[in-house]
Amino acid sequence: MSDPRAPYVPEKTPWGLVILLGSLTAFAPMSIDMYLSSLPAIGADLGASPAQTQGTLAAFFAGMAIGQFIYGPASDRFGRRPPIVVGVAIYILASIACALASSPEMLIGARFIQALGGCAGGVVARAVVRDRFNHTETARMLSLMTLIMGLAPILAPLLGAALLVLGGWRLNFWFLAAFGLVVGGASLWRMRESRSAETLAQAMSESPFGAYMALLKQRRLIGYCLAGALNGATLFTYISASPELLMGTYGATPTQFPWLFGLNAAAVIGSSQINRYALRRATPDEVLSRASLASVAAGALLALAAVTGIGGPWTVLPMLFILLGTYGFMQGNTMAGALNVDTRRAGSVSALMGGASFGVGALASGLTGVLHDGTARPMALTMFVALIGSALALRLLALPKRGEV
Repeated sequence: MSDPRAPYVPEKTPWGLVILLGSLTAFAPMSIDMYLSSLPAIGADLGASPAQTQGTLAAFFAGMAIGQFIYGPASDRFGRRPPIVVGVAIYILASIACALASSPEMLIGARFIQALGGCAGGVVARAVVRDRFNHTETARMLSLMTLIMGLAPILAPLLGAALLVLGGWRLNFWFLAAFGLVVGGASLWRMRESRSAETLAQAMSESPFGAYMALLKQRRLIGYCLAGALNGATLFTYISASPELLMGTYGATPTQFPWLFGLNAAAVIGSSQINRYALRRATPDEVLSRASLASVAAGALLALAAVTGIGGPWTVLPMLFILLGTYGFMQGNTMAGALNVDTRRAGSVSALMGGASFGVGALASGLTGVLHDGTARPMALTMFVALIGSALALRLLALPKRGEV
């Protein structure tokens, strides 16, 4: 195994692969962020209660969390391409079902199935990166993919608002079906098989359950998993709380909301690209160590601003921007660290990381909803607690102890 402190020389960027894999990971943000501004229209058209419209989002989170545990071992056993074909096909059909939904229950069910299909892209894309690159280069590639994936939270709300005006909320889901068709076709045409013979041999020697049990026994992997999931919970909490916070509490209009939402998404994109350059001077674990401390500090300041109410949105929103910026340093590096722990089970590791992220994110966003009081306090305090947990998991479990590589 190579020395993690050896001088880092970045490889030439394979932009075609970056764009393709980034597009595969964009299924989730596209499917979530495009229709946020349509939630009131969906409720009015289908006669849905606020809890039911929020349920369409919760169902998607649940589907993303569950589905990844299926595609991970499948990609190790059957290769990286077949799960993409199956997942994208399910996603397209479910998107059409969403567009044709005639009741809240039908939309909730279709959203769950849509997520079961769409999550294949992220799982396989991360496994492909680890198939082809080493630890540091994997972190760099994942940051580059965030550049592509991160455009979705900026562009999707604007596009969703435009489609809502142009043809109603159903047009959002017709667009997502077309998006799935394009990305799925590009994957069939451009993606070559990257799973190694060693990964195949390992997958054939154990059941999917056995693979996950083996992963759960690895302390460092669990540390990276918890650190990434708890930090990622801040993004999920923000996504679920932002419509009510920005439009309800702070009075932003539906036209202003996509711009404010996109501005915070720019924090994620910007920090992920800064992370690429930071990796030229430090290892992924060194970046993680510093970023986790910065995230806790930002979380404490956000919680203080929200609890005291001093400055209102003029203190909460800038601190929220800074806090979300830590996501760009944490996610790529925790994922790269986890994938480096057990390279023979890259698909299963990718699934475990992704499933945990969506699972913890769903719990955090649900907690914020339960504690909702019309202020930023529930969101800020949930984020702060999650960031403390992320930092502890990183230091107590993930980061190598003295003598470990």
